[in-house]
Amino acid sequence: MAKTAWVFPGQGSQSVGMGMDLLDLPTAREKFQQAEAILGWAVPDLCRGEDALLSRTLYTQPCLYVVSSILVDLLQQQGEQPDLLAGHSLGEYVALYAAHVFEFEVGLRLVKRRAELMDSASGGIMCALIGFDRGQLEAQIRQTPDVVLANDNHESQVVISGTEEAVAGVLSQVKVKRAVRLNVSGAFHSPLMAGAAQEFHQRLAAAPFTDAQVPVLSNVEPVPTLEAVTLKERLMQQMTGSVRWHETSLRLPVEGIERVVEIGPGKVLTGLVKRTCPQLLMENIQGMADLESRAAALVSA
Repeated sequence: MAKTAWVFPGQGSQSVGMGMDLLDLPTAREKFQQAEAILGWAVPDLCRGEDALLSRTLYTQPCLYVVSSILVDLLQQQGEQPDLLAGHSLGEYVALYAAHVFEFEVGLRLVKRRAELMDSASGGIMCALIGFDRGQLEAQIRQTPDVVLANDNHESQVVISGTEEAVAGVLSQVKVKRAVRLNVSGAFHSPLMAGAAQEFHQRLAAAPFTDAQVPVLSNVEPVPTLEAVTLKERLMQQMTGSVRWHETSLRLPVEGIERVVEIGPGKVLTGLVKRTCPQLLMENIQGMADLESRAAALVSA
């Protein structure tokens, strides 16, 4: 069987209606009820509600974690097991859950606090850039204080993060085909999140982690590891560090990966990986229809 990596999307991949086709499953109902007890609100209500509310960081991150974790449970109940795991920003928490580094409740409590702190962050902006001279952009960022490369998604698709003045300064000096300001409350994955990160670290330090059962590529250091201590240290750096997704994509074939399965809403990550490593096979598991198709394919194989 092809060596497989499971990858998990982060904020921005959410969509109204996600997870609703899972409500009739006992496994899913149990997880939704458990999540409601922790969050104080029902994930299904947010997922079938208004897009503006679902897209607020406070709600987006827990909803993505819960829905993606349920899909992980269902795949593992089918006997599926990956050879490697990775997640984009919030998705890294689902990757750690899938690797059995922590229990569902532990991960959700971390995600809940992370979402609260990031939602209340102020100062700074994020801007997605598409189509630019890579060398010129990186040189300009090095010359400009208070701005960083926050999400390195692909050779020609990144997100920069920093003060409004610093981001504007970079854009005034670099020719970009398209620049889109993201609808977020602060400059995520930058040093401007240091205050929120310091407060979150207290919660993260106390969380029980065990060694992973499957190697995980972290955002800040896309080198596979099973060690709980290392995975926690890397997660400590994530809120202020860059998401090195381009390097993650390049690492997959180095680790012998032949197939990438994106688990959760949307197809953003498989799209990015495909552009970087076109030789890899791509698959998406977004809900019951995909799970049933996959189960049928395994039976007939």
